[in-house]
Amino acid sequence: MRQLTALDAQFLGVESATTAAHVAGVAILDPASAPSGTVTRQCLINLLRERIHLAPPLRMRLAGLPFGLDRPYWVDDPDIDLDHHVREATLPAPGDERQLAAHVARIHARRLDRTRPLWEMHLIHGLADGRVALYAKVHHCAIDGVSGSEILTSLFDPSPEPRLVEATPEIAPERGPGLLPMLAGAVTRSVAQPVQTLRSMARAAVDLDAIPVVSALPGARLVAGLTRRMGGDSRPLPALPSITAPRTPFNGPVSGERVFSFGSIPMSEVKSVARAFGMSRNDVVMTLCSSALRRWLTDHDALPGRPLVAAVPVAVRTAGGGGGIGNQISAMITPMATDVVCPRERLTVVRSTMAAAKRRFAVSRRTWMSDVCAMFPSAFSALATPALFRLAGLAGAGVNLIVSNVPGPPVPLYMCGARMLSYHPMSVVTDLTGGISITCVSYDGRLDFGIVACPSRVPDVWSVIGHLHESMEELTALVEDEEESADAPVKVPA
Repeated sequence: MRQLTALDAQFLGVESATTAAHVAGVAILDPASAPSGTVTRQCLINLLRERIHLAPPLRMRLAGLPFGLDRPYWVDDPDIDLDHHVREATLPAPGDERQLAAHVARIHARRLDRTRPLWEMHLIHGLADGRVALYAKVHHCAIDGVSGSEILTSLFDPSPEPRLVEATPEIAPERGPGLLPMLAGAVTRSVAQPVQTLRSMARAAVDLDAIPVVSALPGARLVAGLTRRMGGDSRPLPALPSITAPRTPFNGPVSGERVFSFGSIPMSEVKSVARAFGMSRNDVVMTLCSSALRRWLTDHDALPGRPLVAAVPVAVRTAGGGGGIGNQISAMITPMATDVVCPRERLTVVRSTMAAAKRRFAVSRRTWMSDVCAMFPSAFSALATPALFRLAGLAGAGVNLIVSNVPGPPVPLYMCGARMLSYHPMSVVTDLTGGISITCVSYDGRLDFGIVACPSRVPDVWSVIGHLHESMEELTALVEDEEESADAPVKVPA
């Protein structure tokens, strides 16, 4: 039994009629290698029954007080109804990618049932060429990128032959905390809340100039510097460029509907660009996203003169920390090079901007997200967060979008004997963080993208995937130019 952190509870509090705060992914499976030549719902249920003890977020539910008087607790659910959590559907012919994306988007828009463990899996048949898709979603209050990857690893195998998994010894499920102990804890924390608020404010003030919205306030950089010096840290922090997000069609109140598109890029091409221009693979991803978004905004006559600002999630999970459930993440807030016309110069700007953001993140406290969430009483956060996010969307405050790049397995994986051909992650869109999110994961020689958007903000979400491919072709052409220049003979003056 463990109480949610303030950050975990914030992912619960942000949910509203227009916002669902779960993360998800779509695995495309080839059942040709499966023993029965297909993947069945019963096979998936049997797999979960054998391995669910390896994935704590799948076997725990929330227990808490009414009206959000205190943060809920995680408790074991001894009566998990796998028939409820695992569902099945068949697409009508021809079962193409756009039909799959539309079906998945409808499921992704629906919030999870909080009276049960916060996850669902949907097995989707009817895809072209006999393929099968598995869409799985887990609430963000239960997992971050690292723990989500751990769940994926626990359910998949390195070969068509399922590996042997030792069953856990029979242990009586841990009972919930009970109403009186929870009330006593709520009273204790409410009494201590003013002190907690002051401590959180002091910690967050150190990175005041790196926090969206407040960094634009007059004196934010000065306060951050003074707070560091008062704490005995006289090291100069790397300067950050402006992180005030411009107004774009991506930003504003979102609806409750979602659209989804997905695609893949060869990892060999990403590595080639990284080698040629002395940058990391993540820098290449940020360049691709900057170029694709610039193209989309240009097509819609909405390209701002200032760079877009992205939130880039960063894992800060320590070894053995968290018990496999909950969030240990922070975020780098960084400008994107959407305002740079020349593709080669755009590469250079992204490389230098990301280097500055990484240097700053390396010496920062990295806890500003948790600190901001911990400033407010639980009841206030639970009731006020949706309204505050809505107001931020109306005001155009926050960031333009979330861009996330998650490292994945470099070798093929199998589920129920079926080979996973690709895995396309899906994230959250909110009024505060923008009506589009771009997530990618490296897997088996490819970079698999998943783009989630609000249709009132991005009605043509498939065009963004097209622009990503065009941007990769653009970068590949730059690499070829570099190689030709390196091979050209040097003319010696007579």
